[in-house]
Amino acid sequence: GCGTLAVLGQNEAGIVLLRSFDWNDGLFDVTWSENNENVLITCSGDGSLQIWDMAKTKGPLQVYKEHTLEAYSVDWSQTRGEQLVVSGSWDQTAKLWDPAVGKSLCTFKGHEGVIYSTIWSPHIPGCFASASGDQTLRIWDVKTPGVKLVIPAHQAEVLSCDWCKYDENLLVTGAVDCSLKGWDLRNIRQPVFVLLGHTYAIRRVKFSPFHATILASCSYDFTVRFWDFSKPNSLLETVEHHTEFTCGLDLSLHNRGQV
Repeated sequence: GCGTLAVLGQNEAGIVLLRSFDWNDGLFDVTWSENNENVLITCSGDGSLQIWDMAKTKGPLQVYKEHTLEAYSVDWSQTRGEQLVVSGSWDQTAKLWDPAVGKSLCTFKGHEGVIYSTIWSPHIPGCFASASGDQTLRIWDVKTPGVKLVIPAHQAEVLSCDWCKYDENLLVTGAVDCSLKGWDLRNIRQPVFVLLGHTYAIRRVKFSPFHATILASCSYDFTVRFWDFSKPNSLLETVEHHTEFTCGLDLSLHNRGQV
């Protein structure tokens, strides 16, 4: 079916729709530009990426069509001095893009299953992680075409990963086996932590921008859960507000209490 990009704002009245853009296929992920507050990039079921400008009523500004299957993940680089976008696809490849250039700069091959998540390191320039249906978490460096590190993270499809904002060596994965696992890149033989509680596949996991040991996850079990992996009882809170699959979440960079 068709997809819609909705840009929302918050005021005294609540949440209001600022802009709405339609695309002729489902939209799976979205990332804000880190150098222009009006620009976003989405990725879609037809394998393409779309660049949108909120200042324009019609869109998209550009379409990049290189992936041969669903483009499921897109992320804008988080480190200063580079404006790069990474996309992950069900065609088992990740692609590197410069939004100012009309074609991909590089294609990363190695995964043996669909890629569900591609996330830039907030610490290391040109470094990103990918999570895949091949049960691995992989670390890549844009300066070298091959994979830097392969972590056999779960004995199930890995649907999501994220980097700790306070430790450049720490990542978390969430998988179909209902578990969250923490990984230290300096020693990948064992996870640093394992968090159990979800009853169906974990669809998205995010570290807090404000606390080094707090993270949030959401799942096909309809719940959102908050964890502190430094505590013996790691589960802080379970939120059961949704009545359907909970597919995405993120934590506000500006308001430490807002998700």
